[in-house]
Amino acid sequence: MSAILVVNSGSSSFKYQLIDMDTEQMLATGLIERIGEESGRSVHTIPWDAVPSVDRSDAPQTTERSLPIRDHAAGFRVMLDAFRTHGPSLAQHPLLAVGHRVVHGGQRFFEATLVNNLVKINIEELAELAPLHNPANLQGIEAAQKAFPDVPHVAVFDTAFHATLSPAAYSYAIDNQLARKYRLRKYGFHGTSHKFVSEEAAEFLGRPLGDLKQIVLHLGNGASASAINGGRSVETSMGLTPLEGLVMGTRSGDLDPAVLIHLHRRTGMSFDEMDLLLNRQSGLLGMSGAGDMRDVLERSAAGDEKATVAFDVYAHRLKGYIGNYMAQLGGVDVISFTAGVGENAAAVRKAALSGLEIFGIRISDERNEEKSRDPRRISTDDSAVEVLVIPTNEELEIARQTLALL
Repeated sequence: MSAILVVNSGSSSFKYQLIDMDTEQMLATGLIERIGEESGRSVHTIPWDAVPSVDRSDAPQTTERSLPIRDHAAGFRVMLDAFRTHGPSLAQHPLLAVGHRVVHGGQRFFEATLVNNLVKINIEELAELAPLHNPANLQGIEAAQKAFPDVPHVAVFDTAFHATLSPAAYSYAIDNQLARKYRLRKYGFHGTSHKFVSEEAAEFLGRPLGDLKQIVLHLGNGASASAINGGRSVETSMGLTPLEGLVMGTRSGDLDPAVLIHLHRRTGMSFDEMDLLLNRQSGLLGMSGAGDMRDVLERSAAGDEKATVAFDVYAHRLKGYIGNYMAQLGGVDVISFTAGVGENAAAVRKAALSGLEIFGIRISDERNEEKSRDPRRISTDDSAVEVLVIPTNEELEIARQTLALL
């Protein structure tokens, strides 16, 4: 059997998954974190069904280690040691390739791309559009190339799926010369997830992807919406950066730009301070003191007014985007919820769709409250619009795109 290793690298950590491409089964998953700190951490997990010969009575499914991890290259050595010690064997599952998540592809990368020196230069140059992500993604690529020098490495870009946006959708109404010079436009993010979920929704319904008008709502700590017509992204909520759009765990989403001008004039806040405010101290956290939707719902149920208002703002913004995208699509066949909040928070799904019955959108309270990790329908049998919960799997989508490129 042959496998693809998927790597998602951050500045001080990276996640990985080993996926058997014959069955699309996850063979192992892991996390290397606290890279560069005094004590790093390695977590390596094997699903029991991935190694049937393992004695389940005495062999742990998850193994953790604490040790110094100097850099990403050292992190990959720790990962390789985990595979050698705990399995599954990379000799028995030889790598076809390593697929890498890269956040920003700008206007240069519209699809999965084989990594070479020129591609790495471009990823580095695009770091000005994603300074927290692209440099870290590049670190992971270079470390992985040292660990696996004899297999292809493929970059899969978060922005690529949204490359089909029209100028009407991606353009900002500012001075054209400035926009062109500094590449100021909407790029969109979470594209790997939006692509995966839209295709899974079509398969779940047994309908051709090309026939469907879809709205996908990726609701996690970061949140984004997309309008997808016939499998092509035609609108999305995130913009030049992942800050634009929906209310998120710690990000503000849409905001009058004059708020920043006003704050600077009144308080003298620097650009770095305002960046920290909008990306790390706003959203649900800024409004309620809790950045996790589970905590917001718990506090609201206990009578916390700030949490209730935060939830209402979150749902109000979400409902507005659903209505906007229905108009842009000229109707909708399918609305899919995904990611941590979208898959698990029934209250969010209900609030987002409440009042939209006039458009033929009806959800079943019983189906909506159901707990499951499987794709499922939560709309009523007589709903004119299919409403689904589709668990996302960005790692599998990266592996699929990597294999398709090969």
